[in-house]
Amino acid sequence: MKFLRKFLDAQEKHFVKGGKLEKLYPLYEALDTFLYTPASITKHAPYVRDMLDSKRMMITVVWAMIPAILMALYNTGYQANLAMAAKGITSASGWRGEVINALGTGYNANSILSNFVHGLLYFLPVFLVTNIVGGFWEVLFAIVRKHEINEGFLVTGMLFPMILPPTIPLWQVAVGISFGVVLGKEVFGGTGMNFLNPALVGRAFLFFAYPANMSGNAVWVAVDGYTAATPLGIAAQSGLTAVTQTLTWKDAFLGFMPGSMGETSALAALLGAAYLIYTGIGSWRVMVSVVAGLAVTVFTLNAIGSDTNPMFALPFHWHLVLGGFMFGTVFMATDPVSAAQTNTGRYIYGFLIGFMVALIRVINPAFPEGMMLAILFGNVFAPIIDWFVIQKNIKRRKLKSAS
Repeated sequence: MKFLRKFLDAQEKHFVKGGKLEKLYPLYEALDTFLYTPASITKHAPYVRDMLDSKRMMITVVWAMIPAILMALYNTGYQANLAMAAKGITSASGWRGEVINALGTGYNANSILSNFVHGLLYFLPVFLVTNIVGGFWEVLFAIVRKHEINEGFLVTGMLFPMILPPTIPLWQVAVGISFGVVLGKEVFGGTGMNFLNPALVGRAFLFFAYPANMSGNAVWVAVDGYTAATPLGIAAQSGLTAVTQTLTWKDAFLGFMPGSMGETSALAALLGAAYLIYTGIGSWRVMVSVVAGLAVTVFTLNAIGSDTNPMFALPFHWHLVLGGFMFGTVFMATDPVSAAQTNTGRYIYGFLIGFMVALIRVINPAFPEGMMLAILFGNVFAPIIDWFVIQKNIKRRKLKSAS
């Protein structure tokens, strides 16, 4: 590592002001601070003595996502292998088939290796396109604005593939991440200035611009000609009884069901939540209040009931494990930039998201997932919530000082 440190130090002169590669300084700075703690320090008080800079905070979030990433690979391949067995397909054409044939893993849903390899062949292209295209926009804006590359894309670049279906065309991945990064973040000034979660902005754009590739029963299993609705979609159409005919609560909790690649496993999300709370990166106040908002609303709707809408009867414990509720609660509702900043505001913000998830899922079953829209709705209201909380605190202090 000393060799690498000396090499980077020797190259710095080419990238600083006056160097022949001055315009590419953001690229050098991004690599240097990614590998090593930044050398710059504050010259005047106040001082914060902490090794956790923004890049390392984002890396911590990515570490917390590892269980969900592994489950994304496994379940994507598992669902595809199950579908191929159901259709009697033993081999596939195209480059994926050639890779699998070369590796000799086959299409066996009972093989852990086969499921991982098959899932990786769908996840990896989406991940690469996301980071290449999104990284291009990050670098371009950094060079034009003459500042370091924003580290927030470390998380956005991982979140975006996780919330997409495996059959998404790669050109739509490029369009979606471009929309999310440019119009969801950079037009507001970059990382720290955006009031909406960029990954969700990109997904929302794709959802409304290309609904055939983002919803319905033909996008969740990566096998041509095979259709499978998500359990939430089945529940919205036919009720919980239809869901339990093919899916147990345990399997839903573990994540063995069709859905966006990284959102299906509540267990993986909970493992990530434990790590984020332990490291102090994720707000437990937001997570707990999102669940509380969902619980209060669902129990109320269960009590009201409906003769025509089966979603009114869907129990709270099923809402927790279906769709991307737990994944969104842990990794997107807690976004430190677009979430509420005050502790009291976080409770209100989280409760609002939980309330909106239940409302969208139950009252408007045309959008059975609900989590994406609920978080974006919460993002919009987060600054207002914080403003009222701060104003209330100011008023309380004035009254206290006057007395």
